[in-house]
Amino acid sequence: MPRKLLKFLIVFDNTSLLYFPGQFLSGKVLMELQEDTPVLGLHFHVIGEGVVRVGSGRHERLFDKENYIDFRMRLLGESGHTPSLLSPGIHSFPFKLGLPMGLPSTFLGTHGWVQYYCKAALREPNGLTHKNQQVFIVMNPIDLNLEPPVLSQELECSIEHRVGVGCVGGGAVACSVSLDRGAYVPGESIALSARLVNNSRTAIKCTRAALTETIQYSAHGKVAAKEVRELATLTHGKTRPGGSDVWRRELLYVPPLPPTNLRGCHLIAVHYDVYFIIEPKSLEKEVKLQLPIVLGTYPFRERDEDGERGEQPPTHYPTTLPVFRAWLHDKPR
Repeated sequence: MPRKLLKFLIVFDNTSLLYFPGQFLSGKVLMELQEDTPVLGLHFHVIGEGVVRVGSGRHERLFDKENYIDFRMRLLGESGHTPSLLSPGIHSFPFKLGLPMGLPSTFLGTHGWVQYYCKAALREPNGLTHKNQQVFIVMNPIDLNLEPPVLSQELECSIEHRVGVGCVGGGAVACSVSLDRGAYVPGESIALSARLVNNSRTAIKCTRAALTETIQYSAHGKVAAKEVRELATLTHGKTRPGGSDVWRRELLYVPPLPPTNLRGCHLIAVHYDVYFIIEPKSLEKEVKLQLPIVLGTYPFRERDEDGERGEQPPTHYPTTLPVFRAWLHDKPR
């Protein structure tokens, strides 16, 4: 029996598949028929959803879901009416709808995701239904120029920590760390400065700076899972007792990443921090200084001569969207 339906596609007018909240999602459902075909209806469904799933199959422990878009329409046919007869050739059925404001950005994680897609279903009188679907990407931008002004200022943190016991390596380690500001966008570099003074009798094995991503998944109002990833690191070597270590505007590159906190999603929270880590050469635990930062979509605008921010680290804007990440299938720490 010859195949009557040769093509059945969902085609967006925006070939990049990238949309912002408030924009129009438009396109057409295309079908190519080889012969006269009776059709009961062509159904179109736009879906946006956030899902958290911890475990899988019979071992699934927690599941939760929230909907952002659930829009249905008929592009052909009406309920209870006789079938429409479509002639051989190519048929096009346009669609257009406005995306709601406040949609969270598309996101893919180990235990959850935010995704958007369209489904089309072509029903024939004989009970056969042809289906297809197509994803699209939503980016809810964060303009750093509209965030609190304090984020454009230098961010500092300091600590004085005692290591060793009594006369056996006892003493204090003093450390101060600063970032050139508190917010960035992917492609920029974080300029980190630090000064470590080792007044103890214990050597410091090394000092590290790490840009980290923390993803928290919630289900039914409770934390279901958490992942922490190191995205970029810098390391300095040993600091002897009585010695010091100085970092001068050393750069941590910000890779393609979704914006802070997935605004609009109540199941998945994304946070970013820069940690400065001191590792004593003993059985003592490492010392961590935490500097929370915000990742946005649009960078700070350059200031004029009166409000100049000074020399900026180099910028290498990424060419990929921050949706799928190469380390996704690594085992979380």
